[in-house]
Amino acid sequence: MKRFSNLIALASVALSLSGLAHGAETKAAKPDLAAGEAKATAVCSACHAIDGSRGLSANPILQGQHADYLVKQLMEFKEGKRKNAVMNGMAAPLTPEDMRNLAAFYASKKAPVGTAKNKDLVATGERIYRGGIAKKGVPACAGCHSPNGVGIPSQYPRLGGQHADYVKAQLVAFRQGERTNNAQMTAISANLSDKEIEALADYVAGLR
Repeated sequence: MKRFSNLIALASVALSLSGLAHGAETKAAKPDLAAGEAKATAVCSACHAIDGSRGLSANPILQGQHADYLVKQLMEFKEGKRKNAVMNGMAAPLTPEDMRNLAAFYASKKAPVGTAKNKDLVATGERIYRGGIAKKGVPACAGCHSPNGVGIPSQYPRLGGQHADYVKAQLVAFRQGERTNNAQMTAISANLSDKEIEALADYVAGLR
């Protein structure tokens, strides 16, 4: 009887290990870029262009953005942690697989090259981005988003080449408590003036 119980126990362990292995294999499955492109074309292209490139300045450039960061944002739109009437609705029907495929598709594209447009604000934007504002407790943006704006997945997005209008809108949203899915950015933005936000947004648009 004892031997039979031991065999049952070993079988249970083997099944558990098999399940774990299968789960790891599923998790490690590579995203399907073709499926991501098809979903992007059908669902996302109206606002973000077919390949996530420039599009309208009110919408973010997705081309070249970190896949991990894009998945995180899509999941938070779906869960309601990040509020946007359009994106909450768009993300709602997406499966985790859809999100991984979409993110991988956009991340596979070459990051855009943008330019700063306001020469009067470049110096201010550069100073804040690279050195922060000590008296306000604002850290250097480069510490998290890197000196050339490439960012660090999955918490810190690529900013280099991003639409200035979009960056400005997000900083204002963090400051006003309208965007609440990053406590660190809420605290930082709370100490930035309108002019400082405008200068930063314009400066990062030209980073490369």
